[in-house]
Amino acid sequence: MEQTALTRPQFFFTTAPLPCPYLPDRLERKIVTELNGPKSEHLHELLAKGGFRRSHSIVYAPACPGCKACVPVRVRVEDFKMRRSFARTWRQNSDITTHVVAARATTEQFELFNEYQKSRHTNSDMANMGFYEYSAMVEDSPIDTYLIEFRSPASELVAVCLTDQTQDGLSAVYSFFSAEPEYAGLGNFVVLWLIEHARALSLPYVYLGYWIAESPKMAYKARFKPLEALNPNGWASLEQDDDSLL
Repeated sequence: MEQTALTRPQFFFTTAPLPCPYLPDRLERKIVTELNGPKSEHLHELLAKGGFRRSHSIVYAPACPGCKACVPVRVRVEDFKMRRSFARTWRQNSDITTHVVAARATTEQFELFNEYQKSRHTNSDMANMGFYEYSAMVEDSPIDTYLIEFRSPASELVAVCLTDQTQDGLSAVYSFFSAEPEYAGLGNFVVLWLIEHARALSLPYVYLGYWIAESPKMAYKARFKPLEALNPNGWASLEQDDDSLL
């Protein structure tokens, strides 16, 4: 009698309501599942294409009743062209060197991470993270994850991007950078570098997480055109006049 191997079911859970970190007077809920076992990368590939994001060994997506403000977006690499403001940012940071390194936390990174949180996200939970929590964020990944370090001509660490690589693109998991005035535009520069790196690797997309039109912290992503957004009918150009994208 032929036996069929049992497949472990994948369980999804919904989190309890919490204050939304992006929009005031709203509550946030997420649907989450764990990445573990030999099929973690395959599961992550499927869920990333479905709008999920990774944190540690967990993938999640918004599940907020009555709110669809969080829209998954990705840059279409082949068609991306730098507009003048981006070209200027690229030139201004042309002396910065980039280094793709293993996903290992260092005190140098953590100091920059702390500086970034204090300058931009003072009231967030991440502002209270210690080195242990930071290390877990960087190192706890069951998939192909690495860090991109950006350094000044004096070898000072000025930006870091935690990045997942999938079969169809790069996913910017989390980035942080110096708040010093001489490094203006570093946030945009990191995204531009990811786009050019994906182009060099012949990867079609750079996943930027969630675009939230009403949140200044997240609305900037719409500048990286052509941008695709995930709606109930699949991925489509964000430039379309289509209420289902918003």
